[in-house]
Amino acid sequence: MFAGHMYEPRKVKLVDVPEQSLEGEGEILFQPELACLCGSDLLYFEGDYHEHMPVIGQSLHEMIGRVVETTGSKFNVGDRVLCVPTEHFGFYERFRVTEKQAIPLDARPPEDQALLAQPLGTVLFGLKKVPSVLDKDVVVLGQGPIGQLFNGALRNLGARKIIGVDLLGDRLDVSSKMGANATISADREDIVEAVRELTDGAMADLVVEAVGHREQRINDCFNLVRYGGDILFFGVPRAKMDDVHWRIFFDKNASIHTSIGPSFERDFPLAMQWIAEKRIDVTPCITHQMPLDQIQEAFDIFAERRDGAIKVFVDFPR
Repeated sequence: MFAGHMYEPRKVKLVDVPEQSLEGEGEILFQPELACLCGSDLLYFEGDYHEHMPVIGQSLHEMIGRVVETTGSKFNVGDRVLCVPTEHFGFYERFRVTEKQAIPLDARPPEDQALLAQPLGTVLFGLKKVPSVLDKDVVVLGQGPIGQLFNGALRNLGARKIIGVDLLGDRLDVSSKMGANATISADREDIVEAVRELTDGAMADLVVEAVGHREQRINDCFNLVRYGGDILFFGVPRAKMDDVHWRIFFDKNASIHTSIGPSFERDFPLAMQWIAEKRIDVTPCITHQMPLDQIQEAFDIFAERRDGAIKVFVDFPR
């Protein structure tokens, strides 16, 4: 069977590997049918080898497909599920995974929308960490896929003002479709002054850092949050961060929340439910869909943010 191999920075190809087999109770053999690229996959693709040295089988982790074999009781052979492999080892024609890391696929939404229950589930898990956003002014730093899903979720949860911040104008154009009612272009405006004006001087009740792994903007969060406010640090940082202005944050008596490890019992199923019941429209995030034999181009488009790319989907052979 095939597997993905990121054999040098920004280069990916398919290689032959042995078939995987089930080894214990409660496992499934999962066959991907549709995947989408995530910013965390780019750490492997772009060769961030300090912390993410890719090996064969990395990196894909947002995918739906079919159960082809099982030693558990949660699923039957043939069931279609959303599956999140361990440590991004999902770039295989088929792979073994515990059945606990999959949830049933709801048949109501189109499959590309249903797939976004994975990133949306991570967003909902993060928002459960912070106080109620009802009637609050929120800044979302970063308007990529995760930032856009934060916009939609915050709108659903009753935020008064949702302010999307990004460098790319085409992403800010999508922000209003996903729920933001104000946007700031970070390359043309002073974001601190812009937020001060939009909040009548109060600054943000909540700041969400959704920029990503490589370009975290924690100091911007400190500058934008109001006294006694909250920061949700969603973009996973490196192991060490230099030049962090902790005193600004400390003097504001603010709170910071981290978010990693959403639940397969609660968060991903809730996200699937939101999408199936049309509580949130994720379609503005869906920008590209390409066959697996164009995987190099798919990663290039996503990494370079070309052609308005937000979520790039990849069709696996069925």
